[in-house]
Amino acid sequence: MTALPTIIVLAAGKGERFKASGASQDKLDAMLCGQRVRDHVLAAVRSSGLPFHVVEREHTSHLKNPGMGDSIACGVAATLDAHGWLILPADLPLVQASTLLAVATALQQHAVVVPNYNGKQGHPVGFDLSSRAALLQLTGDHGARAVVAQHAVCRLDVADEGCVLDVDTVEALAFVQGRMRENEAV
Repeated sequence: MTALPTIIVLAAGKGERFKASGASQDKLDAMLCGQRVRDHVLAAVRSSGLPFHVVEREHTSHLKNPGMGDSIACGVAATLDAHGWLILPADLPLVQASTLLAVATALQQHAVVVPNYNGKQGHPVGFDLSSRAALLQLTGDHGARAVVAQHAVCRLDVADEGCVLDVDTVEALAFVQGRMRENEAV
Protein backbone atom coordinates (compact mmCIF):
# COMPACT_ATOMS: atom_id res chain seq x y z
CA MET A 1 0.00 0.00 0.00
CA THR A 2 1.34 3.38 -0.89
CA ALA A 3 -0.74 6.01 0.93
CA LEU A 4 -2.44 4.67 4.04
CA PRO A 5 -5.89 5.90 5.03
CA THR A 6 -6.56 6.96 8.61
CA ILE A 7 -9.09 5.11 10.73
CA ILE A 8 -11.58 7.46 12.39
CA VAL A 9 -12.86 5.68 15.50
CA LEU A 10 -16.23 7.14 16.47
CA ALA A 11 -16.52 7.17 20.27
CA ALA A 12 -18.58 10.32 20.81
CA GLY A 13 -22.09 8.88 20.68
CA LYS A 14 -24.51 8.90 23.58
CA GLY A 15 -25.40 5.19 23.39
CA GLU A 16 -29.07 5.92 23.99
CA ARG A 17 -30.33 2.56 22.62
CA PHE A 18 -27.91 0.72 24.91
CA LYS A 19 -29.12 2.62 27.97
CA ALA A 20 -32.75 2.20 26.90
CA SER A 21 -32.19 -1.58 26.77
CA GLY A 22 -31.44 -1.61 30.51
CA ALA A 23 -27.76 -0.74 30.77
CA SER A 24 -26.51 1.46 33.58
CA GLN A 25 -23.28 2.57 31.89
CA ASP A 26 -22.00 3.74 28.53
CA LYS A 27 -21.76 0.89 26.01
CA LEU A 28 -18.17 1.69 25.12
CA ASP A 29 -17.20 1.29 28.78
CA ALA A 30 -19.19 -1.94 29.23
CA MET A 31 -16.98 -4.86 30.19
CA LEU A 32 -16.62 -7.62 27.65
CA CYS A 33 -14.44 -10.61 28.54
CA GLY A 34 -12.28 -8.53 30.86
CA GLN A 35 -11.89 -5.40 28.70
CA ARG A 36 -14.06 -2.45 27.82
CA VAL A 37 -15.86 -2.66 24.46
CA ARG A 38 -13.85 0.30 23.13
CA ASP A 39 -10.56 -1.40 24.11
CA HIS A 40 -11.38 -4.42 21.94
CA VAL A 41 -11.97 -2.10 18.98
CA LEU A 42 -8.80 -0.12 19.64
CA ALA A 43 -6.79 -3.35 19.88
CA ALA A 44 -7.91 -4.30 16.37
CA VAL A 45 -7.15 -0.78 15.14
CA ARG A 46 -3.64 -0.84 16.63
CA SER A 47 -3.04 -4.35 15.31
CA SER A 48 -3.84 -3.15 11.78
CA GLY A 49 -0.88 -0.77 11.86
CA LEU A 50 -2.95 1.93 10.16
CA PRO A 51 -2.90 5.49 11.49
CA PHE A 52 -5.97 6.35 13.55
CA HIS A 53 -7.79 9.14 15.36
CA VAL A 54 -10.43 8.67 18.06
CA VAL A 55 -13.34 11.13 18.16
CA GLU A 56 -14.45 11.46 21.79
CA ARG A 57 -17.48 13.26 23.23
CA GLU A 58 -15.39 16.26 24.24
CA HIS A 59 -14.51 16.82 20.57
CA THR A 60 -18.17 17.40 19.69
CA SER A 61 -19.50 18.78 22.99
CA HIS A 62 -19.58 22.34 21.64
CA LEU A 63 -22.32 21.30 19.19
CA LYS A 64 -26.02 21.18 19.98
CA ASN A 65 -27.17 17.54 19.69
CA PRO A 66 -24.13 16.19 17.82
CA GLY A 67 -24.71 13.06 15.78
CA MET A 68 -22.65 10.58 13.83
CA GLY A 69 -22.28 12.99 10.92
CA ASP A 70 -20.80 15.60 13.24
CA SER A 71 -18.38 13.03 14.66
CA ILE A 72 -17.23 12.00 11.18
CA ALA A 73 -16.71 15.63 10.15
CA CYS A 74 -14.77 16.26 13.36
CA GLY A 75 -12.51 13.25 12.73
CA VAL A 76 -11.82 14.20 9.13
CA ALA A 77 -11.11 17.82 10.13
CA ALA A 78 -8.58 16.55 12.69
CA THR A 79 -6.81 14.44 10.04
CA LEU A 80 -6.79 16.63 6.94
CA ASP A 81 -3.38 15.26 5.93
CA ALA A 82 -4.80 11.71 5.70
CA HIS A 83 -4.85 9.80 2.42
CA GLY A 84 -8.44 8.67 2.94
CA TRP A 85 -10.51 7.55 5.90
CA LEU A 86 -12.00 4.38 7.33
CA ILE A 87 -15.02 5.28 9.46
CA LEU A 88 -15.30 2.82 12.35
CA PRO A 89 -17.84 3.05 15.18
CA ALA A 90 -16.23 2.09 18.51
CA ASP A 91 -18.99 -0.41 19.34
CA LEU A 92 -17.81 -3.25 17.07
CA PRO A 93 -15.63 -5.23 19.49
CA LEU A 94 -15.17 -8.25 17.24
CA VAL A 95 -14.00 -6.36 14.15
CA GLN A 96 -10.76 -7.85 12.86
CA ALA A 97 -7.61 -6.02 11.90
CA SER A 98 -7.62 -8.01 8.67
CA THR A 99 -10.94 -6.37 7.70
CA LEU A 100 -9.51 -2.91 8.36
CA LEU A 101 -6.54 -3.74 6.15
CA ALA A 102 -8.74 -5.26 3.41
CA VAL A 103 -10.86 -2.09 3.25
CA ALA A 104 -7.71 0.07 3.22
CA THR A 105 -6.26 -1.99 0.38
CA ALA A 106 -9.48 -1.85 -1.68
CA LEU A 107 -9.57 1.91 -1.11
CA GLN A 108 -6.43 2.18 -3.27
CA GLN A 109 -8.63 1.31 -6.28
CA HIS A 110 -12.07 2.64 -5.30
CA ALA A 111 -13.56 5.90 -4.01
CA VAL A 112 -15.81 4.22 -1.43
CA VAL A 113 -15.46 0.73 0.05
CA VAL A 114 -18.08 -0.99 2.19
CA PRO A 115 -17.34 -4.37 3.77
CA ASN A 116 -20.10 -6.95 3.59
CA TYR A 117 -20.52 -10.05 5.71
CA ASN A 118 -23.13 -12.56 4.49
CA GLY A 119 -24.96 -9.83 2.57
CA LYS A 120 -25.00 -7.36 5.48
CA GLN A 121 -23.29 -4.00 5.13
CA GLY A 122 -20.64 -3.49 7.79
CA HIS A 123 -17.86 -1.21 9.00
CA PRO A 124 -15.47 0.38 8.53
CA VAL A 125 -16.65 2.27 5.48
CA GLY A 126 -13.68 3.57 3.51
CA PHE A 127 -13.52 6.90 1.67
CA ASP A 128 -10.75 8.20 -0.57
CA LEU A 129 -9.68 11.83 -0.83
CA SER A 130 -12.43 12.67 -3.33
CA SER A 131 -14.91 12.55 -0.41
CA ARG A 132 -13.04 14.95 1.89
CA ALA A 133 -15.21 18.05 1.26
CA ALA A 134 -18.46 16.10 1.59
CA LEU A 135 -17.31 14.36 4.79
CA LEU A 136 -16.34 17.71 6.32
CA GLN A 137 -19.89 19.01 5.69
CA LEU A 138 -21.67 16.16 7.50
CA THR A 139 -23.97 16.92 10.43
CA GLY A 140 -26.71 15.12 12.32
CA ASP A 141 -27.42 11.46 12.88
CA HIS A 142 -27.30 10.07 9.35
CA GLY A 143 -23.58 9.42 9.22
CA ALA A 144 -22.10 9.34 5.75
CA ARG A 145 -24.99 7.72 3.85
CA ALA A 146 -25.35 10.72 1.55
CA VAL A 147 -21.64 10.62 0.71
CA VAL A 148 -21.78 6.89 -0.02
CA ALA A 149 -24.77 7.48 -2.32
CA GLN A 150 -22.70 9.91 -4.43
CA HIS A 151 -20.22 7.21 -5.49
CA ALA A 152 -19.95 3.87 -7.19
CA VAL A 153 -19.38 1.70 -4.13
CA CYS A 154 -17.03 -1.27 -3.94
CA ARG A 155 -18.85 -3.88 -1.87
CA LEU A 156 -16.08 -5.97 -0.36
CA ASP A 157 -17.03 -9.43 0.88
CA VAL A 158 -15.23 -10.25 4.13
CA ALA A 159 -15.24 -13.29 6.42
CA ASP A 160 -15.55 -11.11 9.52
CA GLU A 161 -18.81 -11.30 11.43
CA GLY A 162 -17.35 -8.63 13.72
CA CYS A 163 -17.81 -5.94 11.07
CA VAL A 164 -21.60 -6.20 11.54
CA LEU A 165 -21.92 -7.10 15.25
CA ASP A 166 -22.30 -3.86 17.17
CA VAL A 167 -23.35 -3.65 20.80
CA ASP A 168 -26.34 -1.30 20.61
CA THR A 169 -28.27 -3.20 23.31
CA VAL A 170 -27.53 -5.25 26.43
CA GLU A 171 -28.74 -8.31 24.51
CA ALA A 172 -26.28 -7.60 21.69
CA LEU A 173 -23.48 -7.28 24.23
CA ALA A 174 -24.39 -10.69 25.69
CA PHE A 175 -24.48 -12.19 22.18
CA VAL A 176 -21.04 -10.78 21.35
CA GLN A 177 -19.68 -12.07 24.67
CA GLY A 178 -20.97 -15.53 23.75
CA ARG A 179 -19.24 -15.28 20.36
CA MET A 180 -15.97 -14.30 22.04
CA ARG A 181 -16.17 -17.26 24.38
CA GLU A 182 -16.90 -19.61 21.46
CA ASN A 183 -13.86 -18.25 19.61
CA GLU A 184 -11.66 -18.70 22.70
CA ALA A 185 -12.79 -22.33 23.00
CA VAL A 186 -11.76 -23.13 19.42
